[in-house]
Amino acid sequence: MQRDNGIEARRLAIDSLDDVFSIDPNTLAQRFLRHAPTLAAEAAKKALFESGLESADIGAVVVSTCTGYLCPGLSGYVVERLGLRADVQAFDLVGQGCAAALPNLQLGRALLAANACEHVLSVCVEVCSAAMYLDNDPGVLISACLFGDGAGAAILSCKPVASQRQIEWIDSTSLINPIERKALMFESRDGMLRNVLTRAVPALAATDAHRVLETVLRRADLHTTDVSTWIMHAGGRDVLLALERELPISVHDLRYSKAILREYGNLSSAFVYFVLDAALRGQAPAGWWWLSSFGAGFSCHGALLRAGP
Repeated sequence: MQRDNGIEARRLAIDSLDDVFSIDPNTLAQRFLRHAPTLAAEAAKKALFESGLESADIGAVVVSTCTGYLCPGLSGYVVERLGLRADVQAFDLVGQGCAAALPNLQLGRALLAANACEHVLSVCVEVCSAAMYLDNDPGVLISACLFGDGAGAAILSCKPVASQRQIEWIDSTSLINPIERKALMFESRDGMLRNVLTRAVPALAATDAHRVLETVLRRADLHTTDVSTWIMHAGGRDVLLALERELPISVHDLRYSKAILREYGNLSSAFVYFVLDAALRGQAPAGWWWLSSFGAGFSCHGALLRAGP
């Protein structure tokens, strides 16, 4: 609130900033219905275009969100707006919070490994302005200062696209700690989503992120110094500071995460797609990359990637 949180700008899908303070169940539900399909479809279209694939090539679509609920789910809107095949496998994942990108990608990888399809469209979309709630709780007020609206998408394929830089998924793991569920969660109050954000979150995120990293690197017989690029969910300024203290990494290693937080705020599940895009556009060096997200549950996920030149 005093402009010392590492965030300079945020994007909200609303027409006017005054609309943020229109907070009631029906208004928020309509806001999600209006904007979530649009954001998800636009991100998906961009990913499809950059892949060089056609809509008919997509065999499965996985859509994650936590800031609203639709039935039928968002995947059907993405299928419709992109003109995907009627027999596409469609999955909607909800309730995984900021961590959702990694479970989404893990499901996509599993579908490819099972030869269920050749190309999977992965989408995370959050309309945080549709999950607004204001009261005097410090966690609620901090949440109102952190989150922005956005969507990210990527396409996973069995075979790399020759014209694109190759990012190969090598290994991943997850850590779920239900005992700490109440540290970070949405609760339903007055028919609306109220974000519970506690002081324990930065330390939990850093500790679990370290454990997940060590597990995967050990299996690959690698060390932290072997990782050239870090694609980390930021959460907020205090989370980044905790990561710097806990992980054997430098301030420079988190430059992409800090840049996205500064420009967009916390985009919840969509955040790491933006960081990955920033690393690609910034021509991050080839070699081992680490992708990690954490959030409600309390959950933490990590994946080891290998980036080509």
